[in-house]
Amino acid sequence: MRVGTFVLAAQFPGQGQGEALHRAVRTAEVAEEAGLDSVWLAEHHFVPYGVCPSAVTLAALLLGRTRRLRVGTAVSVLPTVHPVALGEQAALLHLTSGGRFTLGVGRGGPWVDLEVFGAGLEAYEQGFPESLDLLLRWLTEPRVGAGGERFSFREVPVVPRPDELIGGTAAPEVVVACTSPKSVRLAAERGLPMLLGMHCGDEDKAEMVAAWTRWSRESGRDPDETARIGSHHVSAGVAQLADRREDAVEALVKAMPGWLRQGLDAHVTVDGRHRSMRDPVAYTELLCGLHPVGTPRLAADRLAATAERTGITRFALLAEGSGDLAATEENVRRLGAEVLPLLG
Repeated sequence: MRVGTFVLAAQFPGQGQGEALHRAVRTAEVAEEAGLDSVWLAEHHFVPYGVCPSAVTLAALLLGRTRRLRVGTAVSVLPTVHPVALGEQAALLHLTSGGRFTLGVGRGGPWVDLEVFGAGLEAYEQGFPESLDLLLRWLTEPRVGAGGERFSFREVPVVPRPDELIGGTAAPEVVVACTSPKSVRLAAERGLPMLLGMHCGDEDKAEMVAAWTRWSRESGRDPDETARIGSHHVSAGVAQLADRREDAVEALVKAMPGWLRQGLDAHVTVDGRHRSMRDPVAYTELLCGLHPVGTPRLAADRLAATAERTGITRFALLAEGSGDLAATEENVRRLGAEVLPLLG
Protein backbone atom coordinates (compact mmCIF):
# COMPACT_ATOMS: atom_id res chain seq x y z
CA MET A 1 0.00 0.00 0.00
CA ARG A 2 1.45 3.34 -1.08
CA VAL A 3 -0.22 6.40 0.41
CA GLY A 4 0.49 9.90 -0.81
CA THR A 5 -1.16 13.28 -0.55
CA PHE A 6 -3.00 15.16 -3.29
CA VAL A 7 -2.24 18.90 -3.31
CA LEU A 8 -4.66 21.27 -5.02
CA ALA A 9 -3.23 24.54 -3.66
CA ALA A 10 -6.84 25.44 -2.95
CA GLN A 11 -7.63 29.07 -2.22
CA PHE A 12 -10.29 29.13 0.49
CA PRO A 13 -12.51 32.19 1.01
CA GLY A 14 -10.61 35.00 2.70
CA GLN A 15 -7.21 33.57 1.81
CA GLY A 16 -4.59 34.95 -0.54
CA GLN A 17 -3.03 33.01 -3.37
CA GLY A 18 0.38 33.08 -1.73
CA GLU A 19 -1.13 31.55 1.40
CA ALA A 20 -2.57 28.68 -0.63
CA LEU A 21 0.77 28.03 -2.33
CA HIS A 22 2.66 28.16 0.97
CA ARG A 23 0.28 25.53 2.37
CA ALA A 24 0.88 23.41 -0.73
CA VAL A 25 4.65 23.48 -0.26
CA ARG A 26 4.41 22.76 3.46
CA THR A 27 2.05 19.85 2.81
CA ALA A 28 4.68 18.20 0.63
CA GLU A 29 7.50 18.85 3.07
CA VAL A 30 5.50 17.41 5.97
CA ALA A 31 4.48 14.43 3.82
CA GLU A 32 8.11 13.45 3.46
CA GLU A 33 8.73 13.93 7.18
CA ALA A 34 5.67 11.80 7.96
CA GLY A 35 6.79 8.90 5.79
CA LEU A 36 4.18 9.20 3.05
CA ASP A 37 5.02 7.74 -0.34
CA SER A 38 4.28 10.63 -2.65
CA VAL A 39 2.74 14.01 -3.34
CA TRP A 40 0.51 14.69 -6.35
CA LEU A 41 0.15 18.24 -7.67
CA ALA A 42 -2.91 19.61 -9.43
CA GLU A 43 -2.85 22.25 -12.16
CA HIS A 44 -5.50 24.89 -12.85
CA HIS A 45 -5.69 28.23 -14.61
CA PHE A 46 -7.53 31.43 -13.70
CA VAL A 47 -9.61 29.95 -10.83
CA PRO A 48 -9.28 29.84 -7.02
CA TYR A 49 -10.20 26.14 -7.05
CA GLY A 50 -6.44 25.64 -7.32
CA VAL A 51 -3.86 28.37 -7.81
CA CYS A 52 -0.98 26.28 -9.16
CA PRO A 53 -0.87 26.95 -12.94
CA SER A 54 2.11 24.67 -13.62
CA ALA A 55 2.32 21.34 -11.84
CA VAL A 56 5.74 20.56 -13.35
CA THR A 57 7.18 23.86 -12.04
CA LEU A 58 5.94 23.18 -8.52
CA ALA A 59 7.17 19.59 -8.85
CA ALA A 60 10.66 20.89 -9.62
CA LEU A 61 10.66 22.97 -6.46
CA LEU A 62 9.45 20.09 -4.30
CA LEU A 63 11.85 17.57 -5.80
CA GLY A 64 14.64 19.97 -4.83
CA ARG A 65 13.33 20.30 -1.28
CA THR A 66 12.84 16.57 -0.66
CA ARG A 67 15.10 13.54 -0.85
CA ARG A 68 12.82 10.48 -0.80
CA LEU A 69 9.32 11.57 -1.77
CA ARG A 70 7.95 10.73 -5.21
CA VAL A 71 6.44 13.83 -6.81
CA GLY A 72 3.77 13.57 -9.50
CA THR A 73 1.53 15.86 -11.49
CA ALA A 74 -2.20 15.25 -11.16
CA VAL A 75 -2.36 16.37 -13.77
CA SER A 76 -0.49 18.33 -16.39
CA VAL A 77 -3.20 19.37 -18.86
CA LEU A 78 -1.97 18.10 -22.20
CA PRO A 79 -4.23 20.01 -24.64
CA THR A 80 -2.92 23.39 -23.45
CA VAL A 81 0.80 22.59 -23.73
CA HIS A 82 3.06 21.35 -26.50
CA PRO A 83 3.82 17.67 -25.75
CA VAL A 84 7.48 18.09 -26.68
CA ALA A 85 7.89 20.97 -24.21
CA LEU A 86 6.23 18.87 -21.51
CA GLY A 87 8.35 15.86 -22.46
CA GLU A 88 11.54 17.92 -22.14
CA GLN A 89 10.49 19.11 -18.69
CA ALA A 90 9.56 15.59 -17.60
CA ALA A 91 12.90 14.20 -18.79
CA LEU A 92 14.75 16.95 -16.96
CA LEU A 93 12.94 16.24 -13.69
CA HIS A 94 13.36 12.49 -14.15
CA LEU A 95 17.12 12.79 -14.55
CA THR A 96 17.83 15.45 -11.92
CA SER A 97 15.64 13.84 -9.23
CA GLY A 98 17.07 10.35 -9.59
CA GLY A 99 13.83 9.00 -11.03
CA ARG A 100 11.42 10.36 -8.40
CA PHE A 101 9.13 12.17 -10.83
CA THR A 102 5.80 10.87 -12.18
CA LEU A 103 4.11 12.66 -15.07
CA GLY A 104 0.35 12.53 -14.76
CA VAL A 105 -1.48 13.86 -17.81
CA GLY A 106 -5.11 14.56 -18.56
CA ARG A 107 -7.47 16.14 -21.05
CA GLY A 108 -8.70 18.88 -18.74
CA GLY A 109 -11.99 20.55 -19.51
CA PRO A 110 -13.58 22.80 -22.15
CA TRP A 111 -12.38 25.88 -20.31
CA VAL A 112 -11.29 29.31 -21.48
CA ASP A 113 -7.71 28.06 -21.02
CA LEU A 114 -7.99 26.64 -24.55
CA GLU A 115 -8.61 30.14 -25.89
CA VAL A 116 -5.92 31.85 -23.83
CA PHE A 117 -3.19 29.37 -24.80
CA GLY A 118 -4.30 29.20 -28.42
CA ALA A 119 -5.02 25.47 -28.40
CA GLY A 120 -8.66 25.70 -29.44
CA LEU A 121 -11.58 23.43 -28.64
CA GLU A 122 -10.38 20.83 -31.14
CA ALA A 123 -7.34 20.11 -28.98
CA TYR A 124 -9.68 19.18 -26.12
CA GLU A 125 -12.32 17.31 -28.07
CA GLN A 126 -10.18 15.37 -30.57
CA GLY A 127 -6.47 16.06 -30.05
CA PHE A 128 -5.62 14.25 -26.82
CA PRO A 129 -4.54 10.91 -28.39
CA GLU A 130 -2.18 12.65 -30.84
CA SER A 131 -0.64 14.73 -28.05
CA LEU A 132 -0.25 11.71 -25.78
CA ASP A 133 1.39 9.60 -28.49
CA LEU A 134 3.86 12.36 -29.33
CA LEU A 135 4.70 12.79 -25.64
CA LEU A 136 5.31 9.05 -25.21
CA ARG A 137 7.54 8.94 -28.27
CA TRP A 138 9.55 11.85 -26.89
CA LEU A 139 10.10 9.99 -23.63
CA THR A 140 11.20 6.72 -25.26
CA GLU A 141 12.95 7.45 -28.58
CA PRO A 142 16.33 9.10 -29.34
CA ARG A 143 14.99 11.21 -32.22
CA VAL A 144 11.43 12.36 -32.90
CA GLY A 145 9.58 13.97 -35.80
CA ALA A 146 5.85 14.47 -36.29
CA GLY A 147 3.39 14.57 -39.15
CA GLY A 148 0.03 14.64 -37.41
CA GLU A 149 -3.00 16.87 -37.75
CA ARG A 150 -1.94 19.18 -34.93
CA PHE A 151 1.82 18.73 -34.71
CA SER A 152 4.15 18.54 -37.69
CA PHE A 153 7.92 19.08 -37.57
CA ARG A 154 11.16 17.63 -38.88
CA GLU A 155 13.00 15.00 -36.87
CA VAL A 156 15.04 16.41 -33.99
CA PRO A 157 17.20 14.80 -31.29
CA VAL A 158 15.74 14.27 -27.82
CA VAL A 159 17.77 16.29 -25.31
CA PRO A 160 18.06 15.37 -22.52
CA ARG A 161 17.43 11.66 -23.07
CA PRO A 162 15.40 10.16 -20.19
CA ASP A 163 17.29 6.86 -20.55
CA GLU A 164 20.50 8.60 -19.44
CA LEU A 165 19.46 8.12 -15.79
CA ILE A 166 22.15 6.04 -14.14
CA GLY A 167 20.81 3.05 -12.26
CA GLY A 168 17.17 3.98 -12.78
CA THR A 169 14.24 3.50 -15.12
CA ALA A 170 14.63 4.47 -18.77
CA ALA A 171 11.79 7.00 -18.68
CA PRO A 172 9.63 8.78 -16.13
CA GLU A 173 6.45 7.05 -15.09
CA VAL A 174 3.39 8.33 -16.98
CA VAL A 175 -0.18 7.97 -15.70
CA VAL A 176 -3.40 9.12 -17.36
CA ALA A 177 -6.36 10.73 -15.60
CA CYS A 178 -9.41 8.75 -16.68
CA THR A 179 -13.00 9.92 -16.35
CA SER A 180 -14.72 8.12 -19.25
CA PRO A 181 -14.61 4.78 -21.07
CA LYS A 182 -12.80 6.52 -23.95
CA SER A 183 -9.92 7.65 -21.72
CA VAL A 184 -9.81 4.28 -19.93
CA ARG A 185 -9.44 2.52 -23.28
CA LEU A 186 -6.77 4.97 -24.44
CA ALA A 187 -4.71 4.36 -21.29
CA ALA A 188 -5.10 0.60 -21.60
CA GLU A 189 -4.08 0.52 -25.26
CA ARG A 190 -1.02 2.68 -24.55
CA GLY A 191 -0.01 0.52 -21.58
CA LEU A 192 -0.37 3.32 -19.02
CA PRO A 193 -1.84 3.16 -15.52
CA MET A 194 -4.84 5.28 -14.59
CA LEU A 195 -5.40 8.08 -12.09
CA LEU A 196 -9.03 7.89 -10.93
CA GLY A 197 -10.72 10.93 -9.40
CA MET A 198 -11.99 11.54 -5.91
CA HIS A 199 -15.60 11.96 -7.12
CA CYS A 200 -15.76 8.20 -7.89
CA GLY A 201 -16.66 5.51 -5.39
CA ASP A 202 -15.20 2.03 -5.16
CA GLU A 203 -17.82 0.46 -7.43
CA ASP A 204 -17.15 2.92 -10.25
CA LYS A 205 -13.39 2.55 -9.87
CA ALA A 206 -13.62 -1.24 -9.86
CA GLU A 207 -15.60 -1.12 -13.13
CA MET A 208 -12.98 1.17 -14.70
CA VAL A 209 -10.15 -1.13 -13.59
CA ALA A 210 -12.00 -4.12 -15.04
CA ALA A 211 -12.53 -2.32 -18.34
CA TRP A 212 -8.88 -1.21 -18.43
CA THR A 213 -7.76 -4.80 -17.81
CA ARG A 214 -9.97 -6.14 -20.58
CA TRP A 215 -8.77 -3.56 -23.12
CA SER A 216 -5.15 -4.07 -22.08
CA ARG A 217 -5.48 -7.80 -22.80
CA GLU A 218 -7.28 -7.14 -26.09
CA SER A 219 -4.43 -4.88 -27.20
CA GLY A 220 -2.05 -7.86 -26.99
CA ARG A 221 -0.52 -7.72 -23.50
CA ASP A 222 -0.20 -10.93 -21.56
CA PRO A 223 -1.73 -11.26 -18.08
CA ASP A 224 1.58 -10.69 -16.26
CA GLU A 225 2.34 -7.44 -18.06
CA THR A 226 -1.23 -6.24 -17.64
CA ALA A 227 -1.05 -6.98 -13.92
CA ARG A 228 2.32 -5.24 -13.59
CA ILE A 229 1.09 -2.05 -15.24
CA GLY A 230 -2.23 -2.23 -13.40
CA SER A 231 -0.48 -2.32 -10.04
CA HIS A 232 0.40 1.34 -10.64
CA HIS A 233 -3.17 2.68 -10.86
CA VAL A 234 -3.79 5.58 -8.47
CA SER A 235 -6.97 6.38 -6.56
CA ALA A 236 -7.54 10.00 -5.55
CA GLY A 237 -9.57 10.78 -2.44
CA VAL A 238 -9.97 12.94 0.63
CA ALA A 239 -8.50 12.22 4.06
CA GLN A 240 -9.41 14.02 7.27
CA LEU A 241 -8.49 12.53 10.62
CA ALA A 242 -9.87 13.18 14.10
CA ASP A 243 -10.43 11.25 17.30
CA ARG A 244 -14.14 11.10 16.43
CA ARG A 245 -15.57 10.73 12.95
CA GLU A 246 -18.10 13.47 13.65
CA ASP A 247 -15.28 15.96 14.22
CA ALA A 248 -13.53 15.03 10.98
CA VAL A 249 -16.74 15.41 8.97
CA GLU A 250 -17.54 18.71 10.67
CA ALA A 251 -14.11 20.14 9.80
CA LEU A 252 -14.70 19.45 6.10
CA VAL A 253 -18.36 20.47 5.98
CA LYS A 254 -17.45 23.81 7.56
CA ALA A 255 -14.63 24.61 5.15
CA MET A 256 -14.95 22.80 1.84
CA PRO A 257 -18.32 24.09 0.54
CA GLY A 258 -17.13 27.70 0.56
CA TRP A 259 -14.00 26.77 -1.37
CA LEU A 260 -15.92 24.56 -3.81
CA ARG A 261 -18.57 27.23 -4.39
CA GLN A 262 -16.15 29.99 -5.30
CA GLY A 263 -13.67 27.70 -7.02
CA LEU A 264 -15.99 25.73 -9.27
CA ASP A 265 -18.18 28.74 -10.06
CA ALA A 266 -15.14 30.56 -11.45
CA HIS A 267 -14.68 28.12 -14.33
CA VAL A 268 -15.59 29.65 -17.70
CA THR A 269 -16.24 27.49 -20.76
CA VAL A 270 -14.45 28.35 -23.98
CA ASP A 271 -17.58 28.15 -26.14
CA GLY A 272 -20.28 29.32 -23.74
CA ARG A 273 -21.74 25.82 -23.29
CA HIS A 274 -23.96 25.31 -20.29
CA ARG A 275 -22.45 23.53 -17.34
CA SER A 276 -24.00 22.42 -14.08
CA MET A 277 -22.20 22.81 -10.78
CA ARG A 278 -22.48 20.26 -8.00
CA ASP A 279 -24.13 21.40 -4.81
CA PRO A 280 -21.06 22.16 -2.63
CA VAL A 281 -22.50 20.86 0.64
CA ALA A 282 -23.87 17.67 -0.90
CA TYR A 283 -20.58 17.07 -2.71
CA THR A 284 -18.60 17.53 0.51
CA GLU A 285 -20.88 15.07 2.29
CA LEU A 286 -20.46 12.62 -0.60
CA LEU A 287 -16.67 12.83 -0.31
CA CYS A 288 -16.86 12.26 3.43
CA GLY A 289 -18.83 9.08 2.79
CA LEU A 290 -16.56 7.75 0.07
CA HIS A 291 -13.15 8.34 1.57
CA PRO A 292 -11.05 7.99 4.76
CA VAL A 293 -12.69 10.70 6.84
CA GLY A 294 -12.82 9.87 10.53
CA THR A 295 -10.62 8.09 13.06
CA PRO A 296 -7.26 6.61 12.04
CA ARG A 297 -8.74 3.11 12.38
CA LEU A 298 -11.67 4.00 10.16
CA ALA A 299 -9.31 5.60 7.63
CA ALA A 300 -7.13 2.51 7.47
CA ASP A 301 -10.15 0.25 7.10
CA ARG A 302 -11.57 2.46 4.34
CA LEU A 303 -8.30 2.39 2.39
CA ALA A 304 -7.98 -1.36 2.81
CA ALA A 305 -11.56 -1.85 1.64
CA THR A 306 -10.95 0.28 -1.46
CA ALA A 307 -7.83 -1.73 -2.25
CA GLU A 308 -9.74 -5.00 -1.88
CA ARG A 309 -12.70 -3.86 -4.01
CA THR A 310 -10.74 -2.18 -6.79
CA GLY A 311 -7.28 -3.74 -6.72
CA ILE A 312 -5.77 -0.24 -6.45
CA THR A 313 -3.04 0.10 -3.82
CA ARG A 314 -1.76 3.61 -4.55
CA PHE A 315 -3.59 6.56 -3.06
CA ALA A 316 -3.43 10.34 -3.50
CA LEU A 317 -5.36 11.83 -0.58
CA LEU A 318 -6.38 15.48 -0.30
CA ALA A 319 -5.38 16.55 3.20
CA GLU A 320 -5.97 20.31 2.95
CA GLY A 321 -9.77 20.14 3.15
CA SER A 322 -9.88 22.18 6.36
CA GLY A 323 -8.22 25.10 4.57
CA ASP A 324 -6.00 25.70 7.58
CA LEU A 325 -2.21 25.31 7.44
CA ALA A 326 -1.70 23.98 10.97
CA ALA A 327 -4.64 21.58 10.67
CA THR A 328 -3.36 20.34 7.30
CA GLU A 329 0.10 19.68 8.68
CA GLU A 330 -1.38 17.79 11.64
CA ASN A 331 -3.62 15.81 9.27
CA VAL A 332 -0.64 14.72 7.16
CA ARG A 333 1.40 13.81 10.23
CA ARG A 334 -1.43 11.69 11.59
CA LEU A 335 -1.71 9.90 8.25
CA GLY A 336 1.92 8.91 8.58
CA ALA A 337 2.01 8.16 12.29
CA GLU A 338 -1.41 6.60 12.90
CA VAL A 339 -2.78 5.27 9.59
CA LEU A 340 0.24 3.90 7.73
CA PRO A 341 1.21 1.49 10.57
CA LEU A 342 -2.30 0.02 10.48
CA LEU A 343 -1.94 -0.73 6.77
CA GLY A 344 1.16 -2.83 7.27
